[in-house]
Amino acid sequence: MQRWRGLEDIPQDWGRSVVTIGSYDGVHRGHQLIIGRAVERARELSVPSVVVTFDPHPSEVVRPGSHPPLLAPHHRRAELMAELGVDAVLVLPFTAAFSQLSPADFIVKVLVDKLHARLVVEGPNFRFGHRAAGNVAFLAELGTTYDYEVEVIDLFVSGAAGGGEPFSSTLTRRLVAEGDVEGAAEILGRPHRVEGIVVRGAQRGRELGFPTANLETLPHTAIPADGVYAGWLTADGERMPAAISVGTNPQFDGTERTVEAYAIDRVGLDLYGLHVAVDFLAYVRGQLKFESIDALLVAMGDDVATCRELTAGR
Repeated sequence: MQRWRGLEDIPQDWGRSVVTIGSYDGVHRGHQLIIGRAVERARELSVPSVVVTFDPHPSEVVRPGSHPPLLAPHHRRAELMAELGVDAVLVLPFTAAFSQLSPADFIVKVLVDKLHARLVVEGPNFRFGHRAAGNVAFLAELGTTYDYEVEVIDLFVSGAAGGGEPFSSTLTRRLVAEGDVEGAAEILGRPHRVEGIVVRGAQRGRELGFPTANLETLPHTAIPADGVYAGWLTADGERMPAAISVGTNPQFDGTERTVEAYAIDRVGLDLYGLHVAVDFLAYVRGQLKFESIDALLVAMGDDVATCRELTAGR
């Protein structure tokens, strides 16, 4: 799959294509319907499929300080899109100047002049251009002038997560923030993932017999509510069952919120400096302060046993 950052990265000899545009944070099951349809139609038309997305999130430019927690960084979104069969991902730097483009100018500069769109696939609520003034009706209207078609896909999927509320990135972020990682996984179609570089922490886990990988997470990462979770730690391509702790470590009067993962039954791991991923399978318990270190150790042992059982055979 080709990855482009900015319009200038698109090959000059790029031909017609099927395009879909959106933030697609998390690439959840609703997103997958739209992207999957774009890939399907591109194959039918024997042209490549392109996903257009933005960095940073448009809200951060339009309303500074409002950047939402991210369910997946751009490299992860690209991986997920590649799994869906997408041929190219275009990440457009969303600047103040770019935000001023009218809907018509956006269509001409991006879809017509650069991507030579033959078909654009979107959800019914797609908005674009300055002040989000463009919609699918306007997109289709200009298609008659610029020789492309528009197909609108109903992305509204629902289930048990969120009490039947339609699946969305916003709902997923809320469930993650509440610690409902199983609900989030239902929407995403996979466990919620947090990535980062392993850095040196206070090393109390090592002293207590449970050495943890302390993650320096990526900016704006959607981090689950404080507590203990079962899941997996992936490093150097190896996926290991893990007990995951999120919080400030109140047992030792901590103040900084951290994400730490203990690789169950693994000895002698040296992960410092590695980029790793932590996948959240299930919530185990909230964050607690125990009466003694011995009580903490008993609880940690119970947590590991629970996490071992939850991840077994998964």
